[in-house]
Amino acid sequence: MIRLYDTARGEVRDLSLRSPGRVSMYVCGPTVDNLPHLGHGRFTLVWDVARRWFTFQGLSVHYVMNITDVDDKIIARASRESRSENAVVTQYEAEWWGAMDRLGVARPDDTPHATHYVDEMVELIASFLERDVAYVTSDGVYFDVSSVPDYGLLAGQPLESLRVGARVEGNDEKRSPLDFALWKNAKPDEPRWPAPFGDGRPGWHTECVVMSLDLLGESFDLHCGGLDLKFPHHENERAQAEAAHKTFARHWAHNGWVMVGDEKMSKSLGNFTSLTELLEMTDPRAYRLLVLRSHYRSPIDVKPSTIADAERALDRLDSLARRFGLPVLAGENLELASSHAWEDESLELFERVATLMNDDLNTPSAVAELFDALSSANVMADEGHEASARRLAQSVSALFGALGLSLLAGSHVVDEVTQRLVLQRDAARVARNWAEADLLRDELVERGWIVEDGASGTLIRRP
Repeated sequence: MIRLYDTARGEVRDLSLRSPGRVSMYVCGPTVDNLPHLGHGRFTLVWDVARRWFTFQGLSVHYVMNITDVDDKIIARASRESRSENAVVTQYEAEWWGAMDRLGVARPDDTPHATHYVDEMVELIASFLERDVAYVTSDGVYFDVSSVPDYGLLAGQPLESLRVGARVEGNDEKRSPLDFALWKNAKPDEPRWPAPFGDGRPGWHTECVVMSLDLLGESFDLHCGGLDLKFPHHENERAQAEAAHKTFARHWAHNGWVMVGDEKMSKSLGNFTSLTELLEMTDPRAYRLLVLRSHYRSPIDVKPSTIADAERALDRLDSLARRFGLPVLAGENLELASSHAWEDESLELFERVATLMNDDLNTPSAVAELFDALSSANVMADEGHEASARRLAQSVSALFGALGLSLLAGSHVVDEVTQRLVLQRDAARVARNWAEADLLRDELVERGWIVEDGASGTLIRRP
């Protein structure tokens, strides 16, 4: 049984599925007005890992992530750069998917765009106006949050407490500072759609309600996103579903912040660093490993030292792959546990990792188990237990593949003679027989290998 922390209930509980064996999963995606930042990278990696793990265990996952392609920020950039909103969206959506591909994030099953659902949003807003849970002002249509008795559930605060602490915005026609825009009246030179309550465009909080219910249906299993979306965005989605008398998400899950020092990473704080820049400077797998080493609900500190540490850990993984000639797993294809053989040490490892992952996606402990197994596989091979060592190494690779992390042995299989030379050189280095180690290095170089010394022993790769 998979257990996850449920934000709405404030506790870790069983992920109770609407249909046995099937997971319906919605993740709030990007507004494509800029380069993706590290926070974007984290939430996509966290929920990519969750999706992969569900699939690995044999569940059928319907994974939906939306694209916000109409928004104040998109309009502002288009105006500032004297180009169309469509040109802005096209550029930055391409940047988004390019970064996701480099991170090894598997494409969602559906990627609905807000502009494709405007008619359905207009219909929903009209129904709210008919029932007086929304009202018209001079600049658009607003939702009346007092119409939802438990408004504030995801924030963990009652309505009155939220109202007292709410930031007052410019529109003094709002009944409450918590009321939010469902529809924004058209302004000159801005995109607009026809509606019975006036031409305009939808507010941000309405799109996900319409798209998730359309693609996943009522009572879908899991609604995910970053902690910054918990309130007000996700609470406002939930409120609209309640007002529409729709059964919404059964389970809410949120990942933690990306930190720079002691501050959350955000453009407004001036510590924005693009994900694109990070991926140009380092192995993209390093960021996935860094994310895996932190619990998804905890903050994560991204800085040169933490990335460098992840890169060193990748060297150990790739060294294992080269030593045993392991295949490359992960990527666009989602791994299945049933496609691997699990026996003896491998079965024990699988069961330990599964227990940890099924307990609120405990990736830090799962990764620690896998690195311990990596060390054990090397020791077993050093002691001559090649068959057992290879089974264990293959299981390490398979389980990292289940988390979306590929071990790269290079495009060339390491032959038995080369493997023996590497083992002999490692033994010579342990014995401090430097002359012998140098001779073995020379022999490996003559066989066409680049030889490097790593913390786990001799590393080899093709030029």
